[in-house]
Amino acid sequence: MNVVAYQQVESQPGGLVVAIDGPSGSGKSSTARGVADRLGLAYLDTGAMYRALTVAYLRAGLSPDQTGAIEALADQAELTVTDDPREPAIALDGEDVSAEIREPRVSQHVSILATNAHVREVLTDQMRALIEAADHRIVVEGRDITTVVWPHAEVRVLLVADPAARIRRREAELAGAATTDEVHDQVVRRDRDDATVSEFATPADGVQLVDSTHLSLAQVIDTICALVPTPTPTPQE
Repeated sequence: MNVVAYQQVESQPGGLVVAIDGPSGSGKSSTARGVADRLGLAYLDTGAMYRALTVAYLRAGLSPDQTGAIEALADQAELTVTDDPREPAIALDGEDVSAEIREPRVSQHVSILATNAHVREVLTDQMRALIEAADHRIVVEGRDITTVVWPHAEVRVLLVADPAARIRRREAELAGAATTDEVHDQVVRRDRDDATVSEFATPADGVQLVDSTHLSLAQVIDTICALVPTPTPTPQE
């Protein structure tokens, strides 16, 4: 797979990678975009990468048992990622699929791609390349960013919320585009499936746990921004 990142946030000296993991509906995307915008960092939604591959999978008419074809798809597809937190977008083989990746049918099938070991390996390598391309000044959100993709990030957060709150948020986000049963499937079933290959229920050592259940978006952004280390003053000669 070839992934091209168009850097749209002005690079600043010194690395600052903010890694945010969490279950579906915990507020990762809105929070990560808000943190990136406030801190002047690039933004990467790694879940969008899995979803874009799922679009390719559905278009190819593949079935879950066609493992070889799924893995070949991951090797061959080309994703183009924009990293502006105000206008994030993703293209599949040159076609913008930013809206299509949010459709219920994609949500229903994305775990097929996300639980495939080869697909995860391919995408993990590309995620790391995108972090490098952003000069290590980026907010990255997903499932295993703090533990696998970039475990040495300067800020590592596990963002959680209780299931009821997560389902309410996902329903509001979809604004009637999915039934209650579909939303429940997206949040509960997908977390169960993804938990077979990624640990995002409890924080790893050094990862800060932030529970957003009773916090506003602004409060969650404030909490995470407060975790950013203060630069050490340069000694004056």
